[in-house]
Amino acid sequence: MADYPIIADVSSFIVRTLREKMCPEPIPSPNNIEISSPANQDVDYIVGLYLYDIREESDVTRPSMIPRGRTQLQKPPRPYSLYYMLFVNGSGQMGLKAPDIQKIIGRAAQIINDNEAVYPNQLQSWLDTQEPPIVLSQAKISLEEKVRVWQAINKPYALSLFYKAAPVFLDSEVVIDTPRVTEATFGLHITGEGRDE
Repeated sequence: MADYPIIADVSSFIVRTLREKMCPEPIPSPNNIEISSPANQDVDYIVGLYLYDIREESDVTRPSMIPRGRTQLQKPPRPYSLYYMLFVNGSGQMGLKAPDIQKIIGRAAQIINDNEAVYPNQLQSWLDTQEPPIVLSQAKISLEEKVRVWQAINKPYALSLFYKAAPVFLDSEVVIDTPRVTEATFGLHITGEGRDE
């Protein structure tokens, strides 16, 4: 299962995909697309990806323990959902008008729709197990909830996209050694009638 950098790896995958497909049109340079918070001031990127929440998924089934070799058991991974906001930064200072912002948002939505899944072993090449894909889907949240995300960083609401990436399985480092069978005793009991029991 995936190691702890998987959360950062998912963010990097989204940004890398946007950089490959949004440049040079409608975004002039890959450097104009960043992992960032809208709260960051005096920055010159145009599109930002903001991870604003991480939630453990209790309804995803997982095994109790995972065998590791003949004598070890590992705690199962925990499944998480990552919640992202994709936004256009500083429309005033960047000289972007409403139609420009809408084109950028539309292109970003198109790209994510066409690249909505990634396998963990594409993000962490050393994984030797086949895990389910991490799927990007529209976060099912209301406009009021979106406004609250912006308010949490003391910014007025702006046109933005909200996505959920799940399931993201985070591996455990806890491995338990199970005792080996070192001795076995067998017995044979014969009754008075000569039959084995």
